[in-house]
Amino acid sequence: MTADDSFGRLDDDDYPAYTMGRAAEMLGTTQGFLRAVGEARLITPLRSEGGHRRYSRYQLRIAARARELVDQGTPVEAACRIIVLEDQLEEAQRINAEYRRAADSADSPGNGA
Repeated sequence: MTADDSFGRLDDDDYPAYTMGRAAEMLGTTQGFLRAVGEARLITPLRSEGGHRRYSRYQLRIAARARELVDQGTPVEAACRIIVLEDQLEEAQRINAEYRRAADSADSPGNGA
């Protein structure tokens, strides 16, 4: 991968651009917190060739949400479960909206029904 390729990937939300230290600094938390959300399997950082954890912007957003919950007094494991459930609810709502749109278009006049 050339330097030009690397710079182009910085706009990619899934590109693991941040070291653990930088990620913790950006979130205003500790590296231990990032390890804890990783152990709870909320996020799984990629590893560099040297074995160091690397985080994407998407993962940092998830970790930031976990930190909000923890700052409100929620235990880390519970915060991680809440985030997973929030994500599942959002996905279910998206699917339901698609079904409603499909049903509405099937019921609309002029579709041969």
